[in-house]
Amino acid sequence: MEALRSELWVKQQRCVVSLEPARALLRWWRSPGPGADGPGADACSLPIAEVIAVEEADVHGKHYTSGKWQKMERPHAFTVHCVKRARRHRWKWAQVTFWCTDEPLCHTWLQALRELLEKLTSRPKHLLVFINPLSGKGQGKRIYERKVAPLFTLASITTEIIVTERANHAKESLYEINIDKYDGVVCVGGDGMFSEVLHGLIGRTQRSAGVNQNQPRAPLVPSALRIGIIPAGSTDCVCYSTVGTNDAETSALHIVVGDSLSMDVSSVHHGGTLLRYSVSLLGYGFYGDLIKDSEKKRWMGLIRYDFSGVKTFLSHHCYEGTVSFLPAQHTVGSPRDRKPCRAGCFVCRQSKQQLEEEQKKSLYGLENSEEVEEWKVVCGKFLAINATNMSCACPRSPRGLSPAAHLGDGSSDLVLIRKCSRFNFLRFLVRHTNQHDQFDFTFVEVYRVKRFQFRSKSLDDEDSDLQDAGKQRLGHVCSDRPPCCCPAPNSSWNCDGEVLSSSAIEVRVHCQLVRLFARGIEENLKQEPLG
Repeated sequence: MEALRSELWVKQQRCVVSLEPARALLRWWRSPGPGADGPGADACSLPIAEVIAVEEADVHGKHYTSGKWQKMERPHAFTVHCVKRARRHRWKWAQVTFWCTDEPLCHTWLQALRELLEKLTSRPKHLLVFINPLSGKGQGKRIYERKVAPLFTLASITTEIIVTERANHAKESLYEINIDKYDGVVCVGGDGMFSEVLHGLIGRTQRSAGVNQNQPRAPLVPSALRIGIIPAGSTDCVCYSTVGTNDAETSALHIVVGDSLSMDVSSVHHGGTLLRYSVSLLGYGFYGDLIKDSEKKRWMGLIRYDFSGVKTFLSHHCYEGTVSFLPAQHTVGSPRDRKPCRAGCFVCRQSKQQLEEEQKKSLYGLENSEEVEEWKVVCGKFLAINATNMSCACPRSPRGLSPAAHLGDGSSDLVLIRKCSRFNFLRFLVRHTNQHDQFDFTFVEVYRVKRFQFRSKSLDDEDSDLQDAGKQRLGHVCSDRPPCCCPAPNSSWNCDGEVLSSSAIEVRVHCQLVRLFARGIEENLKQEPLG
């Protein structure tokens, strides 16, 4: 396709409009004066990849019957619907209308723009949409109908909608229906709804590929379908960490333009059984106790998280155990390098390449495999053990639990908070809400890992007691504890907001296992005014 250049009217100003197919760019600027030809400082540019749709404008509508358009003998116009960047990583739906008096010229522009849009093959045409009507404040269906559906219709995206009626409805549906006819799956809800879709899509893919998910070392097969998240929950951590905001219109626009972002997933096993998959937070101790207590207080609504958080903080329980892990030596960055994951992330791209090279060498026996890699072991009493695959940012914690965690580098940031005073633990928690280094404490350790295991001290004591049961019939023997004290209780694991039944777990990070309709958090780019 050849470049196209014409003089058209934009917002009652005569402009030079240029379409550059080689650069996939639409540009326009005010018509220059005598002796000038190029764009001035007021030039606007719009990537074709961020054009939603192009349509012929109704020149007889009420919005176009006044002003300079009345002077045109037979006006013709077309409207470009596009993305406009707003503050705090938000995207907005914008329109720019171009006018001319020549009908064939108007049709030429329409045809040229539509041909370029047809070449964008990454855009979805048919989507499966799950809506959780109870998520957040029960606004999921309303948010979809008012903010998302009009954009899908404008972009000629057809949908099949399932309003969930019970827990795991979305997961079960993905196991049963034919998903080959869809270009992606969209979930309208919170992090729990996303987790359902994630488990259904990964499980369906592994079943089709003949992979046994209960084998901790089984290499999992990535799904061909992307997942779109329309945030309608209480925290929307996954959406916030991958887009930079929990705005429904922004997420819908990322789906419409066909963005793609690969993301790590951790498998959590106990023995030979898969417990769950995790993409954001695995938390033992503080966050495990918090979520377990909040589950008993669902009648309180969203305030239950604040109530349980204060209660858990005041209880100040610590848990003794052993953490074993394999350092992620293939990664380029580190948890404390203050380099957050951003759109087009170099760390994720380079880390994946190095991980693939490691796996190839291991496959051909050129280097040692994981069996002989050196495991690190940390023992002690912990207030919290957190493993994050992403920053876990949210409106309350804009930088998250691990600000430099990366979405697709094949690793998890393992944060160990050892026993300390309530005051020091409060200092640590407060730093999640500000710009200070939250790892800069003597009682906090952070490691970037690709596998880790945890076993609580109380389980070791129970195993020892069972071995001695034939010799001692006087009950538990408590060493290094007050005579009246029984073995230390276990905490629970908080896996992306769900409570796990076992405290002894084995975790493995699967590099870039799933893809989202997102592009990562963009740096704060200055948005040019559209017209």
